[in-house]
Amino acid sequence: MDDLITKPEMQVGDEVYVIYNNPHTPTVANIRAAEIVQHPKDPNDVALFLHDTFHVIEDDDALFTSYEAAERAFQDIVEERDEQSFS
Repeated sequence: MDDLITKPEMQVGDEVYVIYNNPHTPTVANIRAAEIVQHPKDPNDVALFLHDTFHVIEDDDALFTSYEAAERAFQDIVEERDEQSFS
């Protein structure tokens, strides 16, 4: 996916989009805007600021450069899941 942003490309202040699973309802996911910020404990790293909380950026996190790109990925996930349900 060309619209994914990797950690080396991230700059403080970048807006990114994530597919965020609702922690209270595991079957519900939404696309949310988040900001790349200076890591609060490591001045040589960045973090994700989402829902007024800092999140460590993991290697397997999918961060998108646009809402539309996140939405396409989300639709692909839903379609794949639905196909597997009917198999």
